[in-house]
Amino acid sequence: MEYVKRLEDIKVKKSGVVTLGKFDGVHRGHRKLIERVLQIGKKEDCETAVFTFDVSPQVRMGSAKAKMLMTNEERRSLLKEIGVDLLVECPFTEAVQNMEAEEFVEKVLIGRLRMKYAVVGTDFHFGRGRRGNPEFLRRMGKEMDFSVEIVQKEKDGSRDISSTYVREELEAGRMENVRRLLGYPFFVSGKIVHGRHKGHSFGYPTINQVPAPEKLLPPWGVYTSRTRVGGKLYNSVTNIGKKPTVRGKELGAETYLFDCDENLYGLEARVELLSFQRPERKFESEQALMAQLRRDAEEARENAERINIRRIYPKGTP
Repeated sequence: MEYVKRLEDIKVKKSGVVTLGKFDGVHRGHRKLIERVLQIGKKEDCETAVFTFDVSPQVRMGSAKAKMLMTNEERRSLLKEIGVDLLVECPFTEAVQNMEAEEFVEKVLIGRLRMKYAVVGTDFHFGRGRRGNPEFLRRMGKEMDFSVEIVQKEKDGSRDISSTYVREELEAGRMENVRRLLGYPFFVSGKIVHGRHKGHSFGYPTINQVPAPEKLLPPWGVYTSRTRVGGKLYNSVTNIGKKPTVRGKELGAETYLFDCDENLYGLEARVELLSFQRPERKFESEQALMAQLRRDAEEARENAERINIRRIYPKGTP
């Protein structure tokens, strides 16, 4: 997958099929759009492109929360796995913010991306004052010779699947629901860093990650997890929080990998949170904490055996 940030760096060799949006979480609704883009791209021999912003326009303008379901790097990684040809992660500058919808279509979608097909959701808006919408695109398509396909919302029961809906479930710690809405397990990714090595002294050597500040996390506590690192997949148990019993100060993700004795420092890990086990709390002693760690690990092992996760990762990802 090619990745560009500056509009002037976009270089496409043939006509494109494009979808546009925030794509926070790349949930099942987003996947519906992207899968249609891939279908059209294959049938019509077009370059497939996702156009998004480095920061959500709503966040930049102060009308939405700054915390996101995934970092830009996580979104980039997932879109690459899905098989998109091009990701444009445009900075939401004042010039872009003030660009009229007609100008955006003419200069960016046609001029840069050579768009022949657009795939958008029913609530898609763009351009200055959010004047652009799916019907606006269709009218311009008739003038400028491109086709527009409007995709209906993916549903969860009677409710539309949206990033807002996913955030609600995540903030409540309902990880099974989050997984259903996303279509894959919610994950925390990042480089493995050195911690205080308390887990090793307790007999539970752990890997430590520092989540990005913009990453929205579920309630602090212990989770049954699954970890992808070094090309391998491990069942695991993860604590999200500050570890108050050992006077921790930094918010982090600490994970104990089952049946792993490798040195993993410096590697990138993807820790998938499968189910919530208990809230984080301060124990009266380190001995009490050790006893609880044993119970947490046993529960996580049992949970991992019963949780059946539908694999959605393509191209041989474990």
